[in-house]
Amino acid sequence: MSIHWYDVTIPLREGMAVWPGDPPFRFLPFDRIADGASCNTSRLDIATHCGTHIDAPWHFETGGKRLDEVDTALFFGTAQLIEVDAPVEVGAHDLGPGPFLPRVLIKTRNSDFPDDGVFRTDFVALSPGAAQRLVDEGVRLVGVDYLSVAPYKQPGHTTHHILLSHGVAAVEGLRLKGFAAGRYSCTILPLAVVGADGAPCRAFLAREESGV
Repeated sequence: MSIHWYDVTIPLREGMAVWPGDPPFRFLPFDRIADGASCNTSRLDIATHCGTHIDAPWHFETGGKRLDEVDTALFFGTAQLIEVDAPVEVGAHDLGPGPFLPRVLIKTRNSDFPDDGVFRTDFVALSPGAAQRLVDEGVRLVGVDYLSVAPYKQPGHTTHHILLSHGVAAVEGLRLKGFAAGRYSCTILPLAVVGADGAPCRAFLAREESGV
C-alpha cells in the first residue's frame, strides 16, 4: 500500500464559472518571446473567491480574522468526508452521526455537475441547522463541492454568519467526484494574501492505494 495524492481543485481558466457579479477570471499576456521579449510573463485578473477558494471569517464578519490571521494548522491534517443525499439543503440530520473531525468535507450531487463553466443556482448547500451543528461539534474547517456553503441568495447569509462568526473557515469549490465517505489526508493551500477576505487555493486529498 502507498499514499496517492489527488488534486481536488477547480482549474483556473478563462470562461470558468464564477459567482454572479464577480469579475471573470482572466489570464493576460504581459511579455511574450514571440513579440521580442526575453521571456514569457503573464498577468492574472482574479477575484478572491474564484474557483476553489477559502472564506476567511472577515468575508462576512467585520471583526472576524483576515486570511493571514487564520491558524495555518487547519490546512494540513485528516479530513472527514461525508456523502449527503440531500436534494436542496443539507440539514443537521443529513450529516449523519457524530462526533466529527475538526475538518469536514461534504460531498453532494454538486459533484456530478459538468465542468462546463456554467454557474448553477440549484446547487446543494448547508442549511443554518447544519452549520450550527458543525459549530457545536467543534468543526474548524468545512469544505463543500460548489462555490458557496450557503444556498443561492440565502436571506441574511445565515449559514455564512453561523460558520464564520465562530471562526470556522469555509473551503468552497472542491471537486469531490470519485471520493467515497471516509477519512483522508488533506492539504489546503490558500494564496498568502495579507489582509484578505479569502483567496483561491490548491487543495489535495490523499488515500492509501495498492499497486500505486
